[in-house]
Amino acid sequence: MGALHAGHLALVQEAKRHAQRVVVTIFVNPTQFGPGEDFTRYPRDLEGDLKKCASAGADLVFSPEDATAIYPTGDETRVRVPETAKHLEGAFRPHHFEGVATVVLKLFQLVGPSVAIFGRKDYQQLQVVKRMVRDLFLPIEVVGHPTVREMDGLAMSSRNAYLSPEDRRSARAIPTGLAAVVKAFGNGERNAGALVAAVRAHLEGTVTSIDYVACADPSTVAPYADDATVGERALVAVAARVGSTRLIDNVVLGEERGPGGDTGMTPF
Repeated sequence: MGALHAGHLALVQEAKRHAQRVVVTIFVNPTQFGPGEDFTRYPRDLEGDLKKCASAGADLVFSPEDATAIYPTGDETRVRVPETAKHLEGAFRPHHFEGVATVVLKLFQLVGPSVAIFGRKDYQQLQVVKRMVRDLFLPIEVVGHPTVREMDGLAMSSRNAYLSPEDRRSARAIPTGLAAVVKAFGNGERNAGALVAAVRAHLEGTVTSIDYVACADPSTVAPYADDATVGERALVAVAARVGSTRLIDNVVLGEERGPGGDTGMTPF
């Protein structure tokens, strides 16, 4: 959605490993913002974005001038992926993924990619797109790229620009909590409630508020009950507010390195 950072440019570089030509789509999509969210103040810097895309090796940038180019007068068709979208972000932003799925399908139709690269920071979004592509038989390979992080572990996000220096220090609790749960999982913890508690212990009293900390199935994004025993892979996802800024982050235990570099694999 613009205001590109190194995380976005990593997607361009990953795309170059999969295809001969790389197209970047930039569009601040109004239908994925709910009432009172930050659509009007979402950071926009198209001129700067074009320069960054060129430096990263993109061949083309597709950036509609306004929303009517994507949602013409009378537009009424929407795409829903109800089960994958209903948990986590879907519970707090009920129309968000309908907007995401709709605009992604429109952009797929307009651009015609054979491979599409999405960041794993928006992990549920990645699963929604994968489900849509499977269900609608779209001839597109969807590839998830690992989350790119700042030096202090904070996941790169255009919304990080909203953070004051004090907020930024508080936001570090999120990657610290994820690093703690990776360590707990690596030490053999498999109780879903205990894994959630390992993250919340770092967030509570530091961030402004917590929308959710969830331990979930990494394929369906359905949260486990607190007394569930998880398998060798589990998604731990966080949404929290620091000041007025809402941040999300996640790690797939048993599959990814945490913000501190641990793998979370069970030791031999």
